[in-house]
Amino acid sequence: MGFLEFIKDMFSEPAILMGLVSFVGLVAMRAPGHKVLTGTLGPILGYLMLSAGADVISGNLDPLSLMIEEGFNITGVVPNNEAVTSVAQEVLGVETMTILIVGLVVNLLIARLTRYKYVFLTGHHSFFMACLLSAVLGVMGFEGISLILVGGFFLGAWSAISPAIGQKFTLQVTDGDEVAMGHFGSVGYYLSALVGKWVGKGSPSTEDIEVPEKFGFLRNTTISTALTMVVFYLGSAIAAGPDFVSTLADGQSPYLFAILSGLKFAVGVNIVYAGVRMILADLLPAFQGIADKIIPNAVPAVDCAVFFPYAQTAVIIGFISSFVGGIIGMLILGAVGGVLIIPGLVPHFFCGATSGVYGNSTGGRRGAIVGSFVNGLLLAFLPALLLPVLGDLGFSNATFGDLDFGWIGILLGKVGGQFGTFGIYAIMIIVLVVLFLPSIIKPSKTALNNIEMEEEE
Repeated sequence: MGFLEFIKDMFSEPAILMGLVSFVGLVAMRAPGHKVLTGTLGPILGYLMLSAGADVISGNLDPLSLMIEEGFNITGVVPNNEAVTSVAQEVLGVETMTILIVGLVVNLLIARLTRYKYVFLTGHHSFFMACLLSAVLGVMGFEGISLILVGGFFLGAWSAISPAIGQKFTLQVTDGDEVAMGHFGSVGYYLSALVGKWVGKGSPSTEDIEVPEKFGFLRNTTISTALTMVVFYLGSAIAAGPDFVSTLADGQSPYLFAILSGLKFAVGVNIVYAGVRMILADLLPAFQGIADKIIPNAVPAVDCAVFFPYAQTAVIIGFISSFVGGIIGMLILGAVGGVLIIPGLVPHFFCGATSGVYGNSTGGRRGAIVGSFVNGLLLAFLPALLLPVLGDLGFSNATFGDLDFGWIGILLGKVGGQFGTFGIYAIMIIVLVVLFLPSIIKPSKTALNNIEMEEEE
């Protein structure tokens, strides 16, 4: 149990996972010892920096959520991956750990044997998905080895397929940098890019917004983010009232607390950017060793925050638009008598911001605004539809936030509920066809080259 716990922790920690991948790549390239050391530590430290920035952002978004709930008298369910996972872990700990490990192995096998050459490196999201799968499949009668193998298959398969689905959009975002999206909000990002393509013809990029000379300081992303968030925080603090904000401020002046929280949020974003630059500087060259020696043409699938620096203005536009979409989605759910899904600022920031980046890549400013707005609507509707599935499992008033958890949980829950284990095995067969048929019909150039080399020998 202790060994399994260690393995689970290691493979669910993206910093260590990225370091291991970088280490393997550098060793495969036969890099000298000092480069192996620095190239391994670089991605680890970069991701820890990214995580530290994300913690600052999340820590300052929590009081903002509470102020909005109090100030505007909203009660309901706030989608939160960590919260529902912590509840599920009490009864599904071993199953989640083993599905996580099997899923990683399946992902690597798929990358080696098929045209889906994506290695998913966002370990904490793999852990969340393993938890969802263990819960949903368990209630359908899967247990023991069958639960682990089926859950691991779905985890590994989606880890390879989800980056592939939108890689053409990701390449537009990165201007050709060989990285892929490794985050289980992927459907929302790709949909945002599609929406941007539909509505954004002729719209200039968010990064080309012209700022008058006297407002030139707004070109500094950290400054503009800070000013935007201070307005958010102060408005929410005024709505909530000084008495309530004082309960969050730990003795500090309520409005000073609001201002400092907005400024700290901007600092967190800046730390994230610095961590991303450090990750990419060492991970991409090292990953070439894996692509050349172990899994030909392999592409690293990385966390959504890695894409923020490619369109920093779109990050803030996407967050605000997604949040507005979440509020409207909540009002629609209330009007039709559904459970109120209170916009969680953490998913709306990270997923909304990424949707803004993707929408901007295909449709400029209109794409960023409309694409992330659609993402915000879905961040309200899908968690609401997932709630009954999770409620049947005993996790009432708790639901996952990001979109891939929502649609996968709903699909498996509905199919399993209607057709039992037969329905789940049918989905597995469809996924296997999707994975292997393209490789059979049109083998990759690498595979053809290997065949030719064998014939020459």
